Amino acid sequence: MYPRSAQSLPLRADRIGQQPAKVQRPPDCCRIISPVPAEPSSASTGDPEGSARDGKSGSRPTIGVDLRALAAPASGIGRFTVSLVAELGRSDDFRYLGMAHRAFADLKEELPDLEFETQPAPLGAIWQQLRLPKRLAQGDVDLFWSPLFTLPLRSRLPAVVTVHDLTAVLFPETHRRKVRWSIQPLLEPTLNVARRILADSRSTADDLRFHFPSCAERVEVVYPGVDPEFRPAEQEEVAAIREELDCPSGYLLYAGVLEPRKNLDALLDAWEVLRDDQPGTPPLVLAGPIGWRTSALERRLGLLEPRGLRVLGRLDRPRLVQVMQGASVFVYPSLYEGFGLPVAEAMACGVPVVTSQTSSLPEVVGEAGLLIDPHDSGAIASAIRSLIDEPAHAAELMYAGLEQVRQFTWDRAARQMEHVFRRALE
Repeated sequence: MYPRSAQSLPLRADRIGQQPAKVQRPPDCCRIISPVPAEPSSASTGDPEGSARDGKSGSRPTIGVDLRALAAPASGIGRFTVSLVAELGRSDDFRYLGMAHRAFADLKEELPDLEFETQPAPLGAIWQQLRLPKRLAQGDVDLFWSPLFTLPLRSRLPAVVTVHDLTAVLFPETHRRKVRWSIQPLLEPTLNVARRILADSRSTADDLRFHFPSCAERVEVVYPGVDPEFRPAEQEEVAAIREELDCPSGYLLYAGVLEPRKNLDALLDAWEVLRDDQPGTPPLVLAGPIGWRTSALERRLGLLEPRGLRVLGRLDRPRLVQVMQGASVFVYPSLYEGFGLPVAEAMACGVPVVTSQTSSLPEVVGEAGLLIDPHDSGAIASAIRSLIDEPAHAAELMYAGLEQVRQFTWDRAARQMEHVFRRALE
């Protein structure tokens, strides 16, 4: 049993403690009317008029998929959506219909075989709550799945939702106002109407059951997968990547958004201590886009670049894989994660991992990484130093990581999703 994320974060103890978190009320303009309870689908009622859709006359049930996350395809949820929808599309059990408030330039490249339609709207939340219910009422969709936290509350269609984490509730200050207002007022009503609720980890599932106990029996865990391009590189490839980055002896790597929740100041503190004690400590490479509320962090990064810090910014997918493959140690001291996909991707590349002992990260890493208190920069430094000084230990963790990550596949996730869809249609 993993500890509740809210209880494993000392930073939040004064605000959460043992009581379920209270969702902040948004301004009146952002409140949504009460949800309409879902009615049984034609597949579950045996309505003969729905038999063309429920498989009785040979056709497959149609599942509408909320593709708003593709507005940011390089984001974690964007990649999750693309990879899982692509894998679901390999099966003939269901027909999938992508739906969103606008078209996406990369959609045909990412999901060439997916049927897709739009109901134009200025914002994704407006589309989901006002335009989408009218479209779903046409009767040609059997089930709706949102991989982005919320459901259309005015729709009577059976629905499934994926909740990746509870940062909007537990860490509202880490989100922009637009994101908070598009999730917070809709999350609890969504959980109330969803037939099934999916979490990326047991940790997130525990958070959901604790903070929203009425939904506990409908929560299930479906682990994300790791894309196959994340794999160990040959020694010659590793050497070439390191030469390109001017780090011929290797480097420490963080990959992800550069934002406060990722706890980069503690990582920088640890790295500075290591460099002061041993100037030969490998350079630190940061790969990922700048988030928000990072002006102080950006100033600090500029001051540290002359000491060997490399700030690469946002990388395209192939380059990110290469940079992961070339790393000596992957360090991810995040304060809270719903899953922590970069950690799994690093293990898949054969890179030993140092990460936090909070939220879902111990679940993802298992025995295949070093777990640290993210608030203790000394502990972070000691863990990094142990892997640098003890290559045999680093090699043990590398092999253990490759074994650990085998459980995170998109094929497995897709088969579990299909099972969930069938249950939701019963």
